[in-house]
Amino acid sequence: MTAPSNWRKSSFSDGGDGNDCVEIATSHTHVAVRDSKAPADRTLTFPTGAFATFIGALKTTHSTVTDFARFRG
Repeated sequence: MTAPSNWRKSSFSDGGDGNDCVEIATSHTHVAVRDSKAPADRTLTFPTGAFATFIGALKTTHSTVTDFARFRG
């Protein structure tokens, strides 16, 4: 996946002051995820089909966006 340009805030991110914000970008073949507070840092990139599996695994062990940010490191 080339560097995405279509980043958007996740609908599950905290709407308050934006401290718990995850952004995603999609292409026909991949989904990328990043922390909006550190957009120049690394991103997680998945083949489109694997993204649903990743989200399913997060839902079973991490209940909030804050948990996801801790999981991301």
